[in-house]
Amino acid sequence: MKVRQIDDRQYTVRVSTAALGRAVDVRILLPTGYARAGTRYPVLYLFHGTSGRASDWVDAGDAEKTTAERPLITVMPDAGFDGNGGGWFTDWADSNTELGPSKWETFHVGQLIPWIDRNLRTVARREGRAIAGLSQGGFGAMSYAARHPDSFVSAASFSGAPDIAYNPVVSVGATAVVSYIAVALNKVSPDAIFGSRLTDEINWRGHDPADLASNLRGMRLALYTATGIPGPLDPPQPDLYAIGIEALTHASTVSFHQRLDELKIPSRYTDYVFGTHIFPYWARDLRQYMGPLMRTFADPPRPPTKTSYRSIDRTWSQWGWTVSLNRRKPQEFSTLTKASKKGFTLRATGTATVTTPAFYRPGTRVVIRLRNRVIKATTGPYGRLTVTLPRAHGVTTARVSITSR
Repeated sequence: MKVRQIDDRQYTVRVSTAALGRAVDVRILLPTGYARAGTRYPVLYLFHGTSGRASDWVDAGDAEKTTAERPLITVMPDAGFDGNGGGWFTDWADSNTELGPSKWETFHVGQLIPWIDRNLRTVARREGRAIAGLSQGGFGAMSYAARHPDSFVSAASFSGAPDIAYNPVVSVGATAVVSYIAVALNKVSPDAIFGSRLTDEINWRGHDPADLASNLRGMRLALYTATGIPGPLDPPQPDLYAIGIEALTHASTVSFHQRLDELKIPSRYTDYVFGTHIFPYWARDLRQYMGPLMRTFADPPRPPTKTSYRSIDRTWSQWGWTVSLNRRKPQEFSTLTKASKKGFTLRATGTATVTTPAFYRPGTRVVIRLRNRVIKATTGPYGRLTVTLPRAHGVTTARVSITSR
């Protein structure tokens, strides 16, 4: 790891990790006066788009000026190798390409966030983290937020693609774009990133913010888009590519917004109508987002009183709950709903082991009611309870009631 200071607020960090197989850059903007104060600051993780670099938001997006005088740390990591097509914010289905493992979610969420929290004075919890990005980075921000809702209090997409699989019409364009980026810009197989749309559809859906939209409930969401019709910030001769890509991302954003509306999940939705896929509009989006973001940090929404979460992963942990599944297929949807210290409902395939948060006093005796069974158990030394749900005709659909004795 190499750290280089650029100016009073700005640093660049060169990071090597086995998750990616090669070095990448992270640009960091610290708040004014960070060196003098003992204050802890919230963090905005801000992503570039296709063929971008960690420096893009500073070089072209006015991020340094926009965040000036804000009590905020801004972290802008690479999301691709040396300005190539980008990794689409997922651990690649094919980890054996010439590019290396390309485990981008592992790097961004599993490694970078903990490193930032260890080395900077952050508010190291959900209430102190937000995530945003442009274009492909807008997809990444919403995908990470939907897959890790207990890690972020706010998420924003600027001309992003937050629906790549839910809407069948939008998914056709998304598949073409992802495949083109894989082949033309990353020089890998068209199926290297998410897998084949025909045989690995579940992996596309399991990273698609629209499919996972219910996980975003309780988070402050913001969507910014335009139709691709040249607008006030375009040059005299607008770029045809920028027109076309904005039209595609507009369709994806509209579809995602409709999905949120169906679920009655509020969002700040801004459709400028006029505008193409270029940085002057994203710089404006960031300026528009900054005020609501700082108000969210000052007065964050409370965590949900009951947990509901949907995932394709065999094992996952959110909001203190852990679900581990023993099943034939590595990826299938499981859904935990209305989970609290009094019980939960789980739908999954195979045998499921569910561990609760530390709701109880260590050694508390409880009664667990499951279908026609009554089980007596004792909580562990950390006040958590583990329940194993047997398979029933290949599918577990269980309402579990827990009563302290």
